[in-house]
Amino acid sequence: MHAIPYWRLSGFYFFYFAFVGAMAPYWSLYLRSLEFNAFQIGVLMSLLHVMRIFAPNIWGHIADRTGKRVAIVQVAALVCLISFIGVFIGSSFWWLFAVMSFISFFWSASLPLVEATTLSHLKDRTDRYGKIRLWGSIGFILVVVGLGAVLDHWPIRTLIWVIMGLLVGIVLFARFIPEAEVAHLETEHVSLKGVLKRPEVVALLVAAMLMAAAHGPYYTFFTIHMVDAGYTKMAAGWLWALGVVCEIGIFLIMPRVLKRVRAETVILITLLAAALRFVIIGWWVASLPILLFAQLLHALTFGAYHASAIGLVHRHFRGKNQARGQALYNSLAFGIGGSFGSLYSGAAWDSLGGAATFTLAGGLALLAALVFAWRGRAATV
Repeated sequence: MHAIPYWRLSGFYFFYFAFVGAMAPYWSLYLRSLEFNAFQIGVLMSLLHVMRIFAPNIWGHIADRTGKRVAIVQVAALVCLISFIGVFIGSSFWWLFAVMSFISFFWSASLPLVEATTLSHLKDRTDRYGKIRLWGSIGFILVVVGLGAVLDHWPIRTLIWVIMGLLVGIVLFARFIPEAEVAHLETEHVSLKGVLKRPEVVALLVAAMLMAAAHGPYYTFFTIHMVDAGYTKMAAGWLWALGVVCEIGIFLIMPRVLKRVRAETVILITLLAAALRFVIIGWWVASLPILLFAQLLHALTFGAYHASAIGLVHRHFRGKNQARGQALYNSLAFGIGGSFGSLYSGAAWDSLGGAATFTLAGGLALLAALVFAWRGRAATV
């Protein structure tokens, strides 16, 4: 990978998703330890997504106007680190609401800008994206497994110290990511509005929102679902890790897959796999063999889906639209979709139960598949 800052980009992904590996599986347990109910937990977890509705578009617009993508990431990472100190100061619902909102606003700047920077460094070698992104999966696995073991024996408050250390790692690696040159070919430039008029682009973004919403119960309550079913925190951590191990494997083979199979076809398969997976998690949580199969499907529902979707976004949003395209994808999918996912799962968990909540998730994934099957394939590519 000559001339590509492989390790600097990979190191950022490592710590970024190690942070996610601490927050997604275990932050809800920390919030429950503060005696918040399921709806309050859902609201607080949704804040990690709510700011991504509009913040990435603000950051993306600034980045495209200034050309300073990495500088924005560096400042945002530092502000996140400083803001997280607020978690040590108070633990009331509204205090954490304010602190998590502030962190999320700046944290949401990082990923879409780093994604755009990575793809710009790769130029026409976007099939190699997975080899860089897999280091994020490795970071996630190490943290989710290690924390599961630690939290079985240490107080849940240990979590906030670990997260602080991971934020330090993000700040350090952000410091050394080089800016990438973006080729703005005016003769090929299409306005953002023009891109958004294409049916296949609309279908991709709608399906992405529904897919993110379908993951709401998984990212908010999966660990609680496991612990309530009698699994240890370490066992829950290994189940999380199994899914991400499969994700790494799929990232390694996706370059070859995408040379033979259209990205649109891969996405449709992954949406159907997600519908099956969430129904399994909801109703067969007590059966470890079936649950293991559900986690194996993470290779499709995250790994193959993400690599294909990011590639399609990069294909549709070219030149001056690159950063804004990635930001729009993140804000719609993980912002609107992710927020809705956390909120409906929090509202449904206590009243309907885990099985029904995960069934709702499966229904949303199926709806995403129907939308994408209808208009997701462009007439020409």
